[in-house]
Amino acid sequence: MMLGAVTYNVLKDWDLETVITRLEEAGFEAVELRTTHKHGVEPTLTVDERAKVRARFERSKVRLLSFGTTCEFHSADEAVRRKNVADGKAFVDLAHDTGAWGVKVRPNGFPKEVTREQTIQNIGGCLRELGEYGAGKGVEIWLEVHGSQTQVPPVCAAIMRATKHDSVGLCWNSNPTDVIDGSVKQSFELLKPWIKSCHINDLVNEQYPWRELFTLLRQAKFERYTLMEVAESKEPERFLRYYRALWKELNRG
Repeated sequence: MMLGAVTYNVLKDWDLETVITRLEEAGFEAVELRTTHKHGVEPTLTVDERAKVRARFERSKVRLLSFGTTCEFHSADEAVRRKNVADGKAFVDLAHDTGAWGVKVRPNGFPKEVTREQTIQNIGGCLRELGEYGAGKGVEIWLEVHGSQTQVPPVCAAIMRATKHDSVGLCWNSNPTDVIDGSVKQSFELLKPWIKSCHINDLVNEQYPWRELFTLLRQAKFERYTLMEVAESKEPERFLRYYRALWKELNRG
């Protein structure tokens, strides 16, 4: 298990060179580049620009792990879903060209126009298409456990069952809705077959059982990345070092 960071929000105002340099200095091993942030690595990049991004990461100790998109597939409007699938494919191309492992997408609610079951099937169909496209490019699709209604673990499990594609998995998001009677074990066991990435946030938040989560990840032989996704800091460089120290303590077992 390794530590990385999402550029949302501590790193959001840093250009790409600063992101890489600061993460290297703090001992972070990977980064998920959230769309619209200052790093500027977006589908609009030219072929040459993509090659330069790839080469820069290859020279660094930080892996370009994934792209954090806002692509979502819950809309009752098929045209909206098709636009989001097309956007997702553009990010898959970007990931392929720059050497990233995954593209993160998200569900974001249940529209009132159709049933929940229909929405789950709509999301699953879009994810399956995107997963098939990603498989041809060597890129995985990670559905973030996200949205006030859709982040509930049984909903994400239903979406994965509707998707049925090996290249599509979940990004555990460390939400309050994971916790049942003070434990995340029930939620984790439900979603474990599909977890391919993991967002972690405030490691000093006593309302979330962090040590239990880290134990469950180790027991599941999760040999991927946990990604810091937290609020802004007025001292970001110092915060990164502090966060890594907390992470190492939790990861000791």
